[in-house]
Amino acid sequence: MAETETYTVTGPNGNEDTVELPVGLVDMLSDHGEEPTRVVTDVLLNVMAQQAHAITHHSEGDVPEDVQDINDTAAELFEERFGESLEDALGHSH
Repeated sequence: MAETETYTVTGPNGNEDTVELPVGLVDMLSDHGEEPTRVVTDVLLNVMAQQAHAITHHSEGDVPEDVQDINDTAAELFEERFGESLEDALGHSH
């Protein structure tokens, strides 16, 4: 088994959780010179925004307004961070 490195996420209530990743994985996903913690949080936002999109637009039936609001905010945060819309990144819109 490859060596691992630990990243810690701290929530707004102060609770923490850790994740073990293989050494080198974060480097594989980074641009030259990018801080490893930035890479991990970029991936986190990317995945969370995609999941919000999937729940909102690819679930059966209508979604509650608060779910739509969460999706809209996630998409806005994605665009602020990555400089492109989530729709463009996903290659489709609704």
